[in-house]
Amino acid sequence: METMQLQHLVLDCNGTLTCDAQLIDGISTRIENLARHLEIRVITADTHGSARKTLKPLGCVLHVIEPQEQAEAKRDYIARLGAEHCAAIGNGFNDNLMLRTACLGIAVVQAEGAAAPTLQHADVVCTDICAALDLFLN
Repeated sequence: METMQLQHLVLDCNGTLTCDAQLIDGISTRIENLARHLEIRVITADTHGSARKTLKPLGCVLHVIEPQEQAEAKRDYIARLGAEHCAAIGNGFNDNLMLRTACLGIAVVQAEGAAAPTLQHADVVCTDICAALDLFLN
């Protein structure tokens, strides 16, 4: 197995970092610690229109995509960053191509569940976002 040279951690927003447009407990400290080692990026169609405000305390790079063809837009974003240097975390159907393209794809199964194609394209499946982020911290 090759050693990964990760530079970017790309995170889905809705259902991964947030629930009902609120950050999930425990994320802020983990993101703060991870930002010392990786560039943290969040990609979203901003369905609730609150991503900028909600994510501002995290200090991460926010990339807002169009609501159409989200899976393809997320895949293309990973490719532009350099997939071989990206880890990605998500749970929704629109995250499946992103996880498939990234060097390391992690699916999270939280309160709203996870889409089967996303689970199929993940390298790792975690029970929640905090467990997924802890993989990088430990």
